[in-house]
Amino acid sequence: MSDRLLTAIAVGDFLPGERLPAERELTGLLRVSRPTVREAVARLQAVGVVEIRRGRNGGTYVRDSWTESTAAAVRHTLVPRWEEFEQLFDLRGLVEGMVAATAARRRGSKDLDPMKDALSAYLSASTPRDAHTADSAFHQAVRTATGNPQIVMLSQDLLARISLGFPVEPWGRGEQTHFHQGGEDHKALYEAIAAGEPERAEEIARGHFTISADLIRDVLERVRAR
Repeated sequence: MSDRLLTAIAVGDFLPGERLPAERELTGLLRVSRPTVREAVARLQAVGVVEIRRGRNGGTYVRDSWTESTAAAVRHTLVPRWEEFEQLFDLRGLVEGMVAATAARRRGSKDLDPMKDALSAYLSASTPRDAHTADSAFHQAVRTATGNPQIVMLSQDLLARISLGFPVEPWGRGEQTHFHQGGEDHKALYEAIAAGEPERAEEIARGHFTISADLIRDVLERVRAR
């Protein structure tokens, strides 16, 4: 469990300064008991990856995305399942392309407002954390525009599977290059969906989701090089 959390932080599911889900939410997301969650969080605190804050905005916050304990955790979590991850990356590209194309075909005028708002929030984000939040909102708006709850759940399930159980996009270390590429992709995808161009939307989405796959590959290469 602690290895899984360390790996999730390493691939950027949660960035430095972000708060982890509450204990109760973690038990549901990861399907483990509360004592297991407490033990895992305590280990992360002991190695300096997270800190516990008290008070009104209290909770468990990420301090550092990489420590001496991280490499071993990533190897233990990713290496045995790497073939499965590559299959998931391929499947996700196909599915997210379909999601974007369907949104372009079916979207109503009201579906565009949440996308536009999330796009504006992303482009004006002053921190990686703000961009991370806006990114999630944008893709949720695209899913919703398909008008099919089953498509929404399929997309969310694939996201959780590549994100080690968490409903958030891997974000690496919040690098500016990925931020800018994501912004360009979001803008192009919004324009394609707004214009009702499903083929173009599909192509953009399939390319866009290679960013997450490449970020996870980079983390694996980082530990293999050690």
